[in-house]
Order: sequence, then structure tokens, then C-alpha cells
Amino acid sequence: MTRDEKKVIIDGLTEKFRENPFFYITDASGFSVAQVNAFRRTCFEKGVEYKVYKNTLIQKALENLDADYSPLSDKALKGFSGIIFSKETSNLPAKVLLDFRKKIGKKETRPVFKGAAIETDIIIGEENLEMLSKLKSKQELLGDLLGLLQSPAMNLISALQSGQNNLTGVLKTLADKEEA
Repeated sequence: MTRDEKKVIIDGLTEKFRENPFFYITDASGFSVAQVNAFRRTCFEKGVEYKVYKNTLIQKALENLDADYSPLSDKALKGFSGIIFSKETSNLPAKVLLDFRKKIGKKETRPVFKGAAIETDIIIGEENLEMLSKLKSKQELLGDLLGLLQSPAMNLISALQSGQNNLTGVLKTLADKEEA
């Protein structure tokens, strides 16, 4: 591969990192071609993208970004590396990894989770994959927040409306008693 070809790949990868605030680095070594293709297909169906790059190209692309990704370079960029890109949801790649493992069975731990970048936060290590899969997305957190903010107002409106019915009922009962 020539320098110009490497530069084109690094520039393209840098742009991909900028467009996708959530990316996971995995190791799918030992997979057959059919298994890698099945994993790529699963990623595509779930709305994420999986690509394999050389570690040096990934490292140079990460160096072009504003944030410090050196922990990923130091610990996760060893051996075979593939990247799962997600534009909108931080936990989707983790769910895809876990679902694919279940799908192929045999208590498989491949593809191995090496590390992730969620916005600019770095998470490294297979032991964090389960936790990442349970993270709520930004949309889910905003929905929870709106629900919490609306709850007191809805309770107040409900109390006022039920009180109105009770007050009307009491007044009507009193009026009926006076007439009798």
C-alpha cells in the first residue's frame, strides 16, 4: 500500500470518527469468512457499520481528532481490529455484539470487545460490555426527564379535576337536601 493510499484511508477514517460519536473496537480473529460475513450482515441489519482496519491506520486517524484517544491506542489497538460505528445510539453496538454471540451459541465470546468511545469517554475491556449494553440512549434519557418533569404537573391537574367533581357532587347533594 502506497503512502497516498494510506493517507486516503486515514482521512476517510478520521472523517468517519467525526461523523460517528460512538464506536467500538472489536477482535473477530479466528472467525471464518462466513462468520465475518454473518457478523457484518447482523451489523447492517441493526443499523451499525462494521469495518476492519490496520491498527496503525486507526491510531493515525484517532490522532487527527481533537480528543485524547491514547488509552484506546495503548490498550485496544493490538492484534486484529474491527470497528463498529454508530451515529445515534451509544449502546447499540454492545447489543449487536451480545446478540450475535447468542445467535452463534456455544457460549462464544467472539467478536471480543476491546474498547469503545462514547462521545469522548473511553471504556476498555470485555468486562464492560454488559454495562455498555444497558446504557440508556440520549433519546431514552430525554424521554425519562420529560416524564419526570411532566409528572408533578399531571398530578396537580388530575387532583384539581377530581376535586372539581367532588366539590360539584358535594354541592349538589347539599342542594338536594335543602330542597327535601
